[in-house]
Amino acid sequence: MTETISPTRHPSPTREGLRPEVAARPAPADLSARTYAIGVAACSAAVAAFVLVQIHAWPPHEDETLALFTGRHSFGDVMGIVLGHRGGAPLHFVLAFLVTHLGGGLTGLRLFSALFAVASVPVIGALGTRLGGRATGLAAAALASGSWALLFHGVYGRMYSLFLFTSALSYLLLERALEAGGRRWTWWALVVLATIATHPYGALVLASQGLYVLLRRVRLREAIPAFAAVAVAGIPFWRSDFVLAGRFDVGLGGGGDKLGGPIPVLKYLWTVAGDLSAGYWPVLVVLLLLAALGLVLLARERPAGALLVGAVFFTPTFAFLVAKLGSQTSPESRHLIFALPFFSTLLALPLVRAAPRVRLAPVAALLALLCAEVAWADHKTPLLFDGEPSTRVEARAAASAWLARTARPNDVLFGYDPLFLGAWERNGGLTETVVPRADPKLALSVLRAAPKPLGHGVWVFDASDTNNFSPKLDIPLRMPRPASAFEARVWGPFLVVRSLEPVRTPRRFLEESRAVELVGQSIYMGDADVNLDTAKRALKRLGPG
Repeated sequence: MTETISPTRHPSPTREGLRPEVAARPAPADLSARTYAIGVAACSAAVAAFVLVQIHAWPPHEDETLALFTGRHSFGDVMGIVLGHRGGAPLHFVLAFLVTHLGGGLTGLRLFSALFAVASVPVIGALGTRLGGRATGLAAAALASGSWALLFHGVYGRMYSLFLFTSALSYLLLERALEAGGRRWTWWALVVLATIATHPYGALVLASQGLYVLLRRVRLREAIPAFAAVAVAGIPFWRSDFVLAGRFDVGLGGGGDKLGGPIPVLKYLWTVAGDLSAGYWPVLVVLLLLAALGLVLLARERPAGALLVGAVFFTPTFAFLVAKLGSQTSPESRHLIFALPFFSTLLALPLVRAAPRVRLAPVAALLALLCAEVAWADHKTPLLFDGEPSTRVEARAAASAWLARTARPNDVLFGYDPLFLGAWERNGGLTETVVPRADPKLALSVLRAAPKPLGHGVWVFDASDTNNFSPKLDIPLRMPRPASAFEARVWGPFLVVRSLEPVRTPRRFLEESRAVELVGQSIYMGDADVNLDTAKRALKRLGPG
């Protein structure tokens, strides 16, 4: 028998070997199982309704294009690209492989994100229930359902809703394994491996769980072999993570161009907390105080639960303090989405515990907080709610249709622009040669491996992209030099440039890319500097012509 943080079962200190002062205290009167189930189902249904209605509100993104274009290859090639060349976790690319080979496109990929966002809600509720009872679990599920982190990534066709689902489920299964042992360790190991296979930050999830087990000192004889098995089974993912870290100049030693020192790390964590709840700074100050109170209450009622939450927040904080993050890294709040269930639970605990004393005030506070979360999501990503302007949608469709009509099997595309995704959805025979735009080493590798001679080069600029200093819905028609070597067309904010003759060699493609990106610089395109640098550095790697 071992200590458990379940709110409905409280083993005696004597039988568990616990000291009386650290034994879990009984939770207050709780919701019925029926009420809890109805409430969580309502939260799940609300999330499902939102993400399905808004699934096309957010415009197509280059990262979604990257996943789908990678998924077009054979399964073996997908694994080789992700694990050996690009780096990172492959499970999302496996889903993209399934989508593309079943005849799907962007909608199919986004439906997976929607599915895992909805599925995360009951898992978050279950985690909150183990920590603070059914009322706390329901409130935590409701708060998570209104957060930008869950709503946006339920629409965005990347791996973050999958990461939330697998990580939350792994924490839940870890608790059950520590409670009863046996085959539960196998289920935990499988799910935490899926977490690691979903995102490189799955390593932080595993590390936080290892720290938690060591602090609790429960079932160590079972836990140590289970963790060791995960570490060995995860070797392909660790290797892939090292490949990704090498691409983006990530190492140890602290400092670096991103998050160099305690103050930047604290600012980053402040942003994360805001995107997990409501990021308006006066509101966030109150919420952080509320979360601190929740942690105090949790430590009094469920000491083991407080250890788990502490491990979840301490692990990434420590990792960022000791890591060296280069200029190409971009830590975002979504990378710590696995903390959402625990932050929501800490916010829910004080509200639930205050309910018997002040009647309806906590319910009103919960509703107000939900409204603040949705308002923050709208403030942070207006397109998620409003959709993109119809003129941009029409221009993108027209440009993609032209690219689909003029496409040739040996074309060379620069970057994973969403216009190329639209062209592929119209013409499944679109070239597979896509040169990454922000990694000269990988760009050169793709060019060298592509079938020779290379065909026509194609480049795209988007004046409405949010990376631009001042996004616009129109773009000037500018020609690279020499103008006789290119053709260019404009649709709304999109400028498409195509070489008139096949580029034939990697050097010629990179030289023409340099000429095109100089045009991008001249009209202040946000990514032109990075793209120009990629072309120059790749040419330097080629050596003298």
